[in-house]
Formats: sequence, C-alpha cells, structure tokens
Amino acid sequence: MKSRTRIAVPLILTLGLLIGVAFGFQPFAQTDSDGDSPAVILPDWAHIDLTDALTGETFRIADYAGKPILVESFAIWCSNCLRQQREMARLIELTGESIVHIALDTDPNEDLDAVRSHATRHGFDWHYAVAPFEMTQGLIAEFGLAIVNAPRTPVVLINADGSFRLLPNGVKTAETLLEEIGELDSEEETGT
Repeated sequence: MKSRTRIAVPLILTLGLLIGVAFGFQPFAQTDSDGDSPAVILPDWAHIDLTDALTGETFRIADYAGKPILVESFAIWCSNCLRQQREMARLIELTGESIVHIALDTDPNEDLDAVRSHATRHGFDWHYAVAPFEMTQGLIAEFGLAIVNAPRTPVVLINADGSFRLLPNGVKTAETLLEEIGELDSEEETGT
C-alpha cells in the first residue's frame, strides 16, 4: 500500500499543477510589493548592468519589465544594423515611449565611445550600450550564435508579461515590429 501512495501523491500533485496552469493559475509567479499582480520574471542576462552610451547612466533591461522591450544586437560597422535602427527611429515616431528600445553592441572590438559616436552621428537617442561579456554569453546561451551575427539584424522582443523571443532575421520595418509586439492589431481595433 505504501508504494501506491508514493506514486499517487506526486501524480495527483503534478496533475493538479498541470490543470491549474491550463486554466491560468501561475504557481511560480512572484507578486509585486502590493501582493496583487504577478511580477515579471526575466532571465539573468536582463539583470546585468549596462552603461548608456549617451548619458553615462547605469541601467538594466529588467528595469523596464512590464513594458514591451526591443533589444537589438548590433555592430557599428553593420549597414543592415543601421537600416534596422532607422526603422526603430520610425517606430519611436509612431509609438512614442510606449515601447522601450535598447541597442546593444555585441562586437567585442567596439567600445562605449564608438557606440556614442555612432548614435550621435545618426541622431538616435534611445538606449545604446555595449554588452558586457557575461551578457553576450547569456544571450548566446539563450538564442544561439545568431544573436551576435549583426548583419542578420537580431532583435529580441520582450513582452510586457516577461515572455521573450528572437524575431525573424532581416531588417524589420516599424510596421512589422508593431505587428510582432501586437500593437498594430490593437490600434486598428480601437481606431487609434
């Protein structure tokens, strides 16, 4: 009888957990300071300190949890990256500050001064930073080497709920980015 109980209890707990998750129960979600809404949990690489090339201020990707975040891996020598950044500028014109933009230089041969010069020369004014080694390694572990292949214009979308994914290769237009985020459909539905 004991062996049946040893099997039955974990099986019942697992089934209960699966049923709960299927109906929206989040057993591992943390709550915010009010204890009301689940906190957004992001991967370790989102908690690494970055220095903003334009302001010198320290920030983390995780500082913007709860908002849609676009993290672009780029290199200053990459012409495709420049085209992607111009689309990011168009997106900012369309959406304002409702979407966070972070351009993350993952070329180990480039430094903060070069990134600052690049952003300034092209009139880009969102977050620009150089990825520290541990962040680059974390991104590679998460997404593979494609994340540091600048000409493929890698962009990671982090949704407001904390889910994230690598967007398709190639330059993505402002409209495509809006579709990926899901805001284009909601704007069309509301008539805004």
